Amino acid sequence: MRMERYVAFDIGDKRIGIAISDPFNTYALPSGTYFRKTFKDDIAGLARIASEKGATVIVCGLPVNFDGTPALQTEKTLRFIGELKKNVNIPVVCEDERFTTRMAHETLISEGMRREKRKNYVDALAAANILDGFLAKNKNKE
Repeated sequence: MRMERYVAFDIGDKRIGIAISDPFNTYALPSGTYFRKTFKDDIAGLARIASEKGATVIVCGLPVNFDGTPALQTEKTLRFIGELKKNVNIPVVCEDERFTTRMAHETLISEGMRREKRKNYVDALAAANILDGFLAKNKNKE
């Protein structure tokens, strides 16, 4: 039986948060922030990160409005995900990312982290929130 290893990306215009599943796929660990360069470099960079992390599945956060309808950012993110799919040999899936960044900010604020420092961690924590939601949903299917 092949063990799955998930990596999650919270795709933003300037930064991309990265998270990875624990070895038993019970929770997500924030793993870093990728600072965007060019579209082509970003695709190659995320493909490399997924490979280095040993990912067997990539989970990408999909931004939608509060009511679930497509947001302005949805189309840009889907374009990015489509190109990423062409550059990796593993499944790439989307997961609703509503409230994940807000939850990440609230967590960092509650820990007393200053605003300037939060931007270095918030995206990775948001990616972990995305992956936690995905893992919980999959666990409920079992």
